[in-house]
Amino acid sequence: MSSTDHFDDPMWPPGTVRLQEEHTSNEIILQPQPSQDPNDPLNWSNKLKYLNFGLAALYALIVFALIDAATPTWDPMHEELGYSYDDLNNSYAAGCAGLALGAVALIPFAHKYGRRPIYLFSCAIQFGVCIWSARQKTVADLILVNIFSCFLGALAETIVQMTIADMIFVNQRALMNSLYFWSTRIGASLTPLAAGYVTVDQGWRWVWWWLTIIFGALIIVMFFGYEETKFVPPATEGIALDHCSTLENNTTKDGKDIKDPEVGRVKVADETTRYATKISIDPTIPRKSYLKRLALTTSSPGSLNDLLRHCYQPFQILFTIPGVLYMSLLYGGMMVTNNILVTTVSTYMTQEPYNFSPDQIGLMSLAPFIGSTLGTLICGPVSDWSIVYLTKRNKGIYEPEMRLWLIIVFATFLPVGMILLGVGLEKGWTWPILAVCYALCSFGIAPAGTLSLTYITDAYTQIVGDAMVGVTFIRNLCSTIMIFAKTPWIAGIGLQNTFIMIGVILASILFGNGFLVYYGKYFRYKYRATYQKYAMKQFEPRVNFS
Repeated sequence: MSSTDHFDDPMWPPGTVRLQEEHTSNEIILQPQPSQDPNDPLNWSNKLKYLNFGLAALYALIVFALIDAATPTWDPMHEELGYSYDDLNNSYAAGCAGLALGAVALIPFAHKYGRRPIYLFSCAIQFGVCIWSARQKTVADLILVNIFSCFLGALAETIVQMTIADMIFVNQRALMNSLYFWSTRIGASLTPLAAGYVTVDQGWRWVWWWLTIIFGALIIVMFFGYEETKFVPPATEGIALDHCSTLENNTTKDGKDIKDPEVGRVKVADETTRYATKISIDPTIPRKSYLKRLALTTSSPGSLNDLLRHCYQPFQILFTIPGVLYMSLLYGGMMVTNNILVTTVSTYMTQEPYNFSPDQIGLMSLAPFIGSTLGTLICGPVSDWSIVYLTKRNKGIYEPEMRLWLIIVFATFLPVGMILLGVGLEKGWTWPILAVCYALCSFGIAPAGTLSLTYITDAYTQIVGDAMVGVTFIRNLCSTIMIFAKTPWIAGIGLQNTFIMIGVILASILFGNGFLVYYGKYFRYKYRATYQKYAMKQFEPRVNFS
């Protein structure tokens, strides 16, 4: 079977790969198949991969810490600077708008110049934003620091997935994504706890001074520790780009159909191919020196138009590939829920009958941290184990939809927790019961958040950067709308009824995964040419991989 035939086979749409040889062994086939170049991040030692991933996850943790540190400082800022709670709520919504736009504007540079300079650039700017936050005096300062911190912070929701796709094999991705998601929850959940105590003991401005110090240290660690994971094979560098500007609907400049699998299609191994189950390095290819691996940029050839294309291409992908659109709604729903919970608890539990102080508001964040920790540590390893089991039952063939069963298993926890929390706040239930409900919500959020990211990475590996920009945009657009709408919504029908409605909406989204389990492969096959077109428009596609 030729590559081209394989591409048009409904049994092998993009994302479907062989993870085990049928009836031969239990060895896991490496997907994507690595090159023999020691500089290929897929070939790095586990130690180096884990170091790079650990730094990327640390970056995400600190970025989310900056975004979510503010809520315990709201009450003292209200008293000292006269910020109204509407101003504080609107500043949070303005930050969500910054999150929606940041990845659209900045991720194209990660495609063109590599991941490393974008990590370093964003750390440096957010270092300055932390200083600005510590010195703020006006509502304009409040809104602008939220916009800038979130505009840069949007990178943490996209670039880490690019890093994972660069160097992690399919059968390890759920664990990596769960650890990434866990790091964001540490930043989002434990930072308010620490910020509450800092606010009480040192004053609210010191929350931002401590973050300034942390970002300063992060810049140094990332500069000397994080190596570029973007890989441009020397033998193919520039090939895909020479053709991608002429690829439109799989045709060349003269309008003829492209048949050459090295040019017009991402080459897919056929059933006669021997798959690599172990990394094999060509000893004649030299490993780059440490100093070269710390180069500030790893640029791909291409014009300004090629760079700008990545600003609008995510939206084309979002609305032409159903799997990406659905996962953006699923992931967006999870993150919107987290924003609603954080702002609601920070507002309502400072009032009667609770009258929580900033440090007590911070302590409430322990509940979602415990819930998300349990959820992520369970779902990541279980997902990677389950896909190996399901793959074996499927004659060695892996389908990304195998990831989605676990979301359905956990689907009841979030809506139940959401409804109980809304009822509890309305009825004045004691805070330990509310903490359990809060933890239940986070326990339900974690599997859906983790596995939706993993599904996109597995099913649409070669366009994961653009796909995640679209996902991030939808997630933060929904957050912006919801944060602005939440106050009048609650005023209109009450907190309890608002949370019940949100719980019902979330349940329908979560159980909607059953539809994608059944039709996901059909969608990947039906829109394979669309995926292929956008894959070939990347700066550095792995042209010989599925």
